[in-house]
Amino acid sequence: MSAAGFTCSKTCLCALNILYVMVSLLLVGIAVWGMWFGLVSSFRVVGGVVGVGVFLFLVAVAGLIGAMKHHQVLLFFYMIVLFMVFIVQFSVSSACLAVNREQQEELLEVGWNNSQSTQRDVEKSLNCCGFKQVDQNHTCEAVCFPNHACVPCAEKIQEHAGEALRFAGGIGLFFSFTEVLGVWLAYHYRNQKDPRANPSAFL
Repeated sequence: MSAAGFTCSKTCLCALNILYVMVSLLLVGIAVWGMWFGLVSSFRVVGGVVGVGVFLFLVAVAGLIGAMKHHQVLLFFYMIVLFMVFIVQFSVSSACLAVNREQQEELLEVGWNNSQSTQRDVEKSLNCCGFKQVDQNHTCEAVCFPNHACVPCAEKIQEHAGEALRFAGGIGLFFSFTEVLGVWLAYHYRNQKDPRANPSAFL
């Protein structure tokens, strides 16, 4: 019975970390793909997504090695790091779901004013110019600009911002609870005896 429980915990922990590895590779792949095809030109955005992907990959690999080898130290640090990630992710996800329309506008305007490259990306992809008003003296890469038929980008961004925040918040909450599951599995597995080990030795 103990051998079955040990194997089950080990398998579940390995499966969870393989999922994290796949998600981390997907994050890095999407960032590189967006940069390669010119969908995103901001190095800060791409660097941030790649950084999150690499961090998640390292945590997942540490958890995977700890689970495969029943390594006490690796499993302990994996639990600590995953719990801290859970706290940050749960807070950010809850904030995404709680943001109202006025706060969205303020955040979008701050983001707009802080990055010229993001402005160019949004203007080109949404075919709009400026944030709250179109300035004909300002250069704009949107197709509508030469015809003086552009609308401000704030209107178009707001159409998608609420939905995007809810989607991001929902996904973040889902993964934050998988992290709680990971912490519990690691704690439970760490305190189980390996049936193949010396019976007189603890863990």
